[in-house]
Amino acid sequence: MIAALKGFTQQLVPVNGIKINAVTGGSGPPILLLHGWPETWWEWHHVMPLLAEHFSVVAMDLRGAGFSDCPLDGYHKATMARDAHKVMIALGHERYAVCGHDIGGMVALPQAAIYREAVTHLAVLDVPLPGWTQWEAMTARIWHLGFHMNRDLPERLIYGREYDYVSSFMAERFYDHSTFGPAAIEIYAKAMALPGRTRGGMEWYRTLAADHAAALEYKKKPLEIPVLGLGGEQRFGAHMVPMLQEFASNVTGGSIARCSHYVADERPDEVAAALIDFLKAS
Repeated sequence: MIAALKGFTQQLVPVNGIKINAVTGGSGPPILLLHGWPETWWEWHHVMPLLAEHFSVVAMDLRGAGFSDCPLDGYHKATMARDAHKVMIALGHERYAVCGHDIGGMVALPQAAIYREAVTHLAVLDVPLPGWTQWEAMTARIWHLGFHMNRDLPERLIYGREYDYVSSFMAERFYDHSTFGPAAIEIYAKAMALPGRTRGGMEWYRTLAADHAAALEYKKKPLEIPVLGLGGEQRFGAHMVPMLQEFASNVTGGSIARCSHYVADERPDEVAAALIDFLKAS
């Protein structure tokens, strides 16, 4: 099953020496959406039509995921941020907002820090960020980070069991399981089973020590643009605003009630409304 969304078109955009799958639709000021693990751009499929009523929406598959290329290297978040920025430039958006969830949030932060003349607004959804003062203490309690960092082992264990791994992994991180359906899991599992994609996703984690060191440098020059931090009340919601205040001076946000990690899947209406209000207010 190839994911397709009415009113949106997909294209492969050559940037940074690779091709990135970008899905576009809507009109108005541009916003870029960056997905997390173990998803693809499809993470946003409930949110995108709501945003497209107000904005030009771009959702892309990160390097190593979905129909984007999965090279052997380039998984430092600053490099992935360059991918994302170059996609927006190639699509004609010189200034844009960026919203990232999970690993996508780890890409969105350096994107805003490095491309300050381009990024107008930053939204980060439910993720502990490299560079945060509680990063090491928090991530020591998250089992899959260490597992995914192992060289070769996760790929060997997940091969042929992509659906089982994705479904059990995501089930742990849902509060409202009525929003958790097999069709989306099938899309993510089939994407992970494409050649090189499991390895590509693991490489996102294998660079985290270097990403943490790089993020400490971003903190030396706090962002001045509007920043939104949102998370599920059952996951990282309480941490999002104080964490982002370490990187930026103008931060709003908080928790989404009755929600865990996959906020765009569980509470798309609330996520879309928060993004619309955030972007239009500033």
